Parts: sequence; C-alpha cells; structure tokens
Amino acid sequence: MNEHITMLERQVHDLKQKLAEARRKATPEPVRNYTLKTPDGKDVTLRELFGDKKDLLVVHNMGKGCTHCTLWADSFSSSTEHFNSRAAFVLCSFDAPDVLKKFSESRGWAFRCAANADEFAQEMGFTKAGKPWPGVSAFHLEEDGAIVRTGKAYFGPGDDFCAAWHFFDLLKDGAAGWKPQFEY
Repeated sequence: MNEHITMLERQVHDLKQKLAEARRKATPEPVRNYTLKTPDGKDVTLRELFGDKKDLLVVHNMGKGCTHCTLWADSFSSSTEHFNSRAAFVLCSFDAPDVLKKFSESRGWAFRCAANADEFAQEMGFTKAGKPWPGVSAFHLEEDGAIVRTGKAYFGPGDDFCAAWHFFDLLKDGAAGWKPQFEY
C-alpha cells in the first residue's frame, strides 16, 4: 500500500480518537423524559427505552420515504445484538406508528423502534428548516433518574455509521454517484 495512504489513515484514526475523547469530556446536556409512541401506537417514555441499561442510543430516522435512512437502518440490524450488549438501541422514526410498524417489519429490522415526536427531534437538533434530519443521539441515565445526552452525530454519505460508503471509497471510481436503491 502507498505510504502516503498509510500516513493519512493514521492521521484520520488519530483525529477520530481525539474526537471521541472530546465528546466524552463535553458537558452532558440535560434532557427531559419525552413521550414517544411504540409501533403499536402505545406511549413509551425516553426513560422506558433505556430498559435495564444506563446508556441509550437513539437513531433519528427520517422515515420510510428516505432511501438513505433505510440503508443506514438496514445495516444496523446485523449489529443489534452487539449494540444491545452495551447500551439500549432504538430507532426513532418520523413516520406514524402504523407506518413504522409495517415498514420495519417489511425490512426485517431486529431492533426496537419508536415513532418520533416532532418536538423530540427538534429539541435534539435533528430538524433543519422544519424538516427531519438523520443522525444519532447517545443518552445516559444518571443515578438520580435524570437523563442527559452525552453525544450526537449527523448521518450523511461518507459518515462513520454506514459501511457501504467506506467500501465504495476503495473502488476505482468511489461511489460514482451511487444512491441507495430498493423498493418499498
């Protein structure tokens, strides 16, 4: 492999480690106990989504109409057990509960889902110009029951949360204009 490529890979790795450390050192944000909906339409609180864990990862998903969000979500299914061995993991969709239920079943998603309260996404910073935006929030349940957000990241082509882009980066022409393709 080209020495220049190896050097760049080390620099990217080192910067990612610094970013992770900066996120861990950042002051956690207090978060209220939002009420969302299960795919069956029942109320579920953010605190309940923790289950028996002290940490929770919530994927902010734009819903059925976004092929990119579906690509990300499809890739999470194979990692669900690994995620859940460390923290609770939930995909929170902008779709209505009944739409979410039908769509998640059609995709074979192995993780828990919740229908997004617009207010939750907005207050977490996952809307732009009033429209949903994808990403992930990490939450921690404090000893006193308070919920804090310990980190967040946005999703988009080339991010660290969808392996497809990194595989395509190895190809001669990269992604070459590729977009996720599937039928609903």
